[in-house]
Amino acid sequence: MAEFVSKLVEKGLAYRTDDGSYYFRIAKFPEYGKLSKKDFGGMQDGVRVDVDEYDKDSARDFALWKAPKPGETSWESSIGPGRPGWHLECSVMSMMELGKTFDLHAGGEDLIFPHHENEIAQSESLTGKTFAHFWFHARFLLVEGEKMSKSLGNFFTLRDLVLKGYRPSSIRYLLASVPYRHQLNFTFDGLKQAAISVERLRNFRVRLTAGTFPDGTGNDMQALASSTMERMRAALDDDLNTAQAQAAIFDMVRRANAAFDAGEIKKDDVPPLLEALAKFDEIFAVLNDDDGPKLKQVFDWALAEGREKDISDELREAVQSGKLSDGDIEKKILEIEVARRARDFKISDAIRAQLTDAGVIVEITKDGVRWHRK
Repeated sequence: MAEFVSKLVEKGLAYRTDDGSYYFRIAKFPEYGKLSKKDFGGMQDGVRVDVDEYDKDSARDFALWKAPKPGETSWESSIGPGRPGWHLECSVMSMMELGKTFDLHAGGEDLIFPHHENEIAQSESLTGKTFAHFWFHARFLLVEGEKMSKSLGNFFTLRDLVLKGYRPSSIRYLLASVPYRHQLNFTFDGLKQAAISVERLRNFRVRLTAGTFPDGTGNDMQALASSTMERMRAALDDDLNTAQAQAAIFDMVRRANAAFDAGEIKKDDVPPLLEALAKFDEIFAVLNDDDGPKLKQVFDWALAEGREKDISDELREAVQSGKLSDGDIEKKILEIEVARRARDFKISDAIRAQLTDAGVIVEITKDGVRWHRK
């Protein structure tokens, strides 16, 4: 970072003030404002005291390196003691890891100006190259229609949500349900609906993998699976339109379930439908029930921190059901199927009750026995 500043000074793009700080000379970068679409061309320094107080050439010039003040952390460097400015470290880290130019730069919408604008100015002034080809700015999150803040009491960490009994996969699904350029209104009703959506996808996959199908193929299902993957890819290629990608997969699930109920799914239709689900899950990562370890981790943390009263009944039940692995559950499902074939419904019902107590819902369908966790 010190070398970066030195090179800017050598090119006349930065300067040192009497106190040992270094500032970037914005007047030397005519394109300043191109990311935020702000016009600084006719802007005056205005209040002169700002310039005098910091001994800057212009009030608009931003800090690259700040001289130490009593009690502040500082480092010795080739340009003198001090600490790097907020913008400087980002440019240097990016270039060291990704090169002078890279494709995607992300951040919240609040970082467009001045942070990212300053990154561009100092980086492109030094290298003469485009700093980042695409800028990826996410909108702020609303909670129940209001801006999230501690003062409003609507501030939740992921751990808070898990303590309330919400599964990480449902949270992940909801957060990805709105394209990043649109503002997500986070609601608990929406989180409950996300859990239902995730469960619907998982049940559809179980229906495909556990069902028995006649030989052959139905051209409609093959075409449906193919068009679904094309729609998902087109949506994600369109500036990561995650909402349209999710809509595509649920349209497939709806139509395939209708065909399922009508007995129109054939054996050769199953792999393409499963492939479409797998492609969806490469992005959204919700099909596999991997919540158990995360739920247990938060549960144990709450106990260790003396916050047992904050553990919801839903989380307790989820941790209890998590004591049964998927493999254990599958064995018990097989026992149910064997008992039912032998018409020993007493044993079948007893095993089903055990699973229910462990938080596993068992459904008896014409296609066989299906299950999912609460």
